Amino acid sequence: MFKLANPEYLYLLVLVPVLVVLHVLSNIRRRRKIREYGDPELLSQLMPNASASRPNIKFWLLFSAYCIGCFLLARPQFGSKQESITRCGIETVIALDVSNSMLADDVMPSRLEKSKRIVSNLVDQFKDDKVGLIVFAGDAFVQLPITSDFISAKVFLNTISPALVPRQGTDIREAIELATRSFTPNDGVGKAIIVITDGEDNEGGAVEAAKAAAEKGFMVYVLGVGQPSGSPIPGERSGEFRKDKDGNIIVTHLNEEMCRQIAAAGNGAYFYVDNSNAAEKALQKEIDKLAKADVETTVYTEYDEQFDILAWMILVILLVEIFICESRNPRLRSFRLFRTIEDKEK
Repeated sequence: MFKLANPEYLYLLVLVPVLVVLHVLSNIRRRRKIREYGDPELLSQLMPNASASRPNIKFWLLFSAYCIGCFLLARPQFGSKQESITRCGIETVIALDVSNSMLADDVMPSRLEKSKRIVSNLVDQFKDDKVGLIVFAGDAFVQLPITSDFISAKVFLNTISPALVPRQGTDIREAIELATRSFTPNDGVGKAIIVITDGEDNEGGAVEAAKAAAEKGFMVYVLGVGQPSGSPIPGERSGEFRKDKDGNIIVTHLNEEMCRQIAAAGNGAYFYVDNSNAAEKALQKEIDKLAKADVETTVYTEYDEQFDILAWMILVILLVEIFICESRNPRLRSFRLFRTIEDKEK
């Protein structure tokens, strides 16, 4: 597959017709000047070393170098290669709560934005590991299959909002069950499920799901985001709050007891998230304790740079242009290229 990394440099090619027109006009002007001096045939006999074609050849060489240079600046790239490498790491699936209650701002700037920053910082700490991302509310969806492409993980993270899950609510059970099905079949690798939520589980069964995950060898960690005292949920308009069917402002509370029960059933740990970074530091220490094993990872290196070919072409063209004199040089007739040029002129 072929592509140009910087195609905007191809706009320089708009000068190509301008250069050609200027060259043609220059030749016309030169011939006119020669006719003003006298008969062209007589002048050619008086100046036997003058060459009519060499200036044109030098122009077209420089013209070719300019065109190729435009493509060189555009950085042509071709193909993609695939290689398998062995890394020593763990696998982590992060289940992020994106229900409307995560919009509460009792943790700055909001529960959801704080959670996204935690995930981003965790991903920055990963090296030879793999990470997957699940978003959940009333339903759970795989946002990013488990991968070692941390750049993609952070890109997907920026797109997360409650709008990703049409059915609202909080079903932690489904998120944990989906996470257990998202790992690779590699044995001997530490596998962790990180649930980031405010603990308002509307469906039930989360503790049982965490226990089942632990029996399969997965560690379930829970990050509780929010204040136990509660906070209203911001509405769609600034300064407004969401209300129930009776017109009362909805207040969402961090259910720490539920979070602790899920973490205990999953043989993991619970961490309370406040406005500091203490929770993510403690979580990182726990993750570092997990067993690490050699994991074979397929890495795609996209597009090999091909500019060096064009660079060599330009260098050869410029060298040829330098050695071609505008007038005939008898000392260069030993070279076939220059002898051919002179023979054509005769």
